[in-house]
Amino acid sequence: MPAFSFINVQSEHKALFRNGLMGFMDKKISVLFVCMGNICRSPTAEGVFRARVVDEGIENLFVIDSAGTHAYHIGEQPDHRSQAFAKKRGIDLSNQRARQVRAEDFSHFDFVLAADQSNLALLKKTCPAQYQHKLGLMMDFARNTKAKEVPDPYYGGAGGFDLVLDYLEDVAEGLLNEIKTTHFDKTSM
Repeated sequence: MPAFSFINVQSEHKALFRNGLMGFMDKKISVLFVCMGNICRSPTAEGVFRARVVDEGIENLFVIDSAGTHAYHIGEQPDHRSQAFAKKRGIDLSNQRARQVRAEDFSHFDFVLAADQSNLALLKKTCPAQYQHKLGLMMDFARNTKAKEVPDPYYGGAGGFDLVLDYLEDVAEGLLNEIKTTHFDKTSM
């Protein structure tokens, strides 16, 4: 279970199902992955999580995106090394373009997950109080590592990009399991 709570999001979805106000496919679960520049960690997280839900055959139930807390690389593709290492694992990041977090992201997304404490702190400063419960760390969903943050591989060597992928595959599995457990009626999947 993550260190933070999605009780409000979970309750909102379950209440809508229970009250018949929406069909199962009408409200998608939305996830935004965030790092500093949106060229290494967050686009990789987006790609890994998207690949995982596609593997499950449930991509139509999700909105998945990524963004950066800074505007350094707006409009650029993910770092060529992130793309190359992801491609080795069958994940294509080439269609993604960097963008900065926008104010409406806090209301639009159910989960806003930062790569590290620094970016989480920036999100907390700009996120309205009523959406703070949506914020957390990507690594809160990891099941096979004790690391608390996804390290930034930008200035390091090749091993850093593989480590990021290892961590994010673990995160994707844990996050998907959490969402399936807390948000989806088992008969609907």
